[in-house]
Amino acid sequence: MPMGTVPTRILVTGALGQIGTELVEVLRDKYGEKSVIATDIREANGCTQLDVMDAEGIESLVQNEEITDIYHLAALLSATGEKNPDLCWSINVDGLVNVISAAKKYGCRLFSPSSIAVFGPDCPKHAPQVTGLNPSTVYGKTKVVGEHLAMSSEIDMRGLRYPGLISWKAPAGGGTTDYAVEIFHAALYEGHYNCFVREDTRLPMMYMDDAIRATLELMEASLDSLGTSRGGYNIAGCSFTVGELVESIHRHIPEFTCSFIPDIRQNYADSWPDSIEDIVARKEWGWMPEFNLDRIVDEMILNLRNSQSSS
Repeated sequence: MPMGTVPTRILVTGALGQIGTELVEVLRDKYGEKSVIATDIREANGCTQLDVMDAEGIESLVQNEEITDIYHLAALLSATGEKNPDLCWSINVDGLVNVISAAKKYGCRLFSPSSIAVFGPDCPKHAPQVTGLNPSTVYGKTKVVGEHLAMSSEIDMRGLRYPGLISWKAPAGGGTTDYAVEIFHAALYEGHYNCFVREDTRLPMMYMDDAIRATLELMEASLDSLGTSRGGYNIAGCSFTVGELVESIHRHIPEFTCSFIPDIRQNYADSWPDSIEDIVARKEWGWMPEFNLDRIVDEMILNLRNSQSSS
């Protein structure tokens, strides 16, 4: 390490969630086990208990651990947030304000994810980077606030508008795109899935490996190269309907069946774009996805089968 360089010390909030589970692993591989402080509202081995509503607790941890970078993942997601709108606003906005305050006081860089939920029904179905943000969910509204705070908080704060994320290592966490994770477990272990959105529902999706890589690449980019979208870059993985997902799973499990029983989450899905235009992320920091639908399905089934046989 060059003389005078401050060693990277990372705080992750929401570390036990779908993204945090994998991001912590990758960050510890990159920076060392002791350089990454994983925190969550829940207690677990290797994870410090931290409530993002506890402003003093956050400040104390940031100061005592000499944190340089914060990955703020603690949030209530779309479907859960609609059931608890006040709690969703408190955790997603007030919690973020607490983290920003600590980051500002101690000179930390901050990553805070946004989401495709920032888009509303008036957004073009192929969503551009710059468009009106009129979300129909409380969760989406909290993410719009987060993007604004990124540009007005006078710190180096960055974010990505994550699409639906697909991962085999951790369960989905109460979002509208959870079907794209649940369907694999159902296909492998039950042979049938009752899907809560229509067969023709098309949404932007991304394999977790791509999402984690995008996060690290954005944080490694020079601040000078990032423009006015740094609070919430569009990033595309691939877009597909549930029907196309079922067809791809059939390549591995031909006998798998799926029924479609739409619930309130169909309304949230209908308000979001079908696909994402991510030219700004590609130009400013070189974003490029690696996983298409069939490769995602291959990876999910292979890894879930391996994890079952080794457990």
